[in-house]
Amino acid sequence: MIKIYGIKSCDTMKKAFRWLDEHKIEYVFHDYKKQDLEESTASAWVEALGWENVINKRGTTWRKLDDETKNSMDAKQAVQVMLAQTSIIKRPLIVAGETKLLGFNPDEYTEHLL
Repeated sequence: MIKIYGIKSCDTMKKAFRWLDEHKIEYVFHDYKKQDLEESTASAWVEALGWENVINKRGTTWRKLDDETKNSMDAKQAVQVMLAQTSIIKRPLIVAGETKLLGFNPDEYTEHLL
């Protein structure tokens, strides 16, 4: 079963939901605003994808971090920030078995999910 992580109100999430629905792909949605994120899950994402990819540096949550935190960010600290401020995680994050996809990319979705 495919699991999609994110925030329901996010426009990019809506695109991903629409694509999955149009292709009749079943999924389970994990809403960061309503469900906790386990540290082991966040750590696994950072290990597999790199914190630089998992952390959304273009969003307001990143911009609101103090400069010291941004400049000293590493994998361990990224996990802690992700747990404290889930909005900083790039969305959507799709987990399909061993495959992990970040962001909305129809070509990647077609390649890995169909």
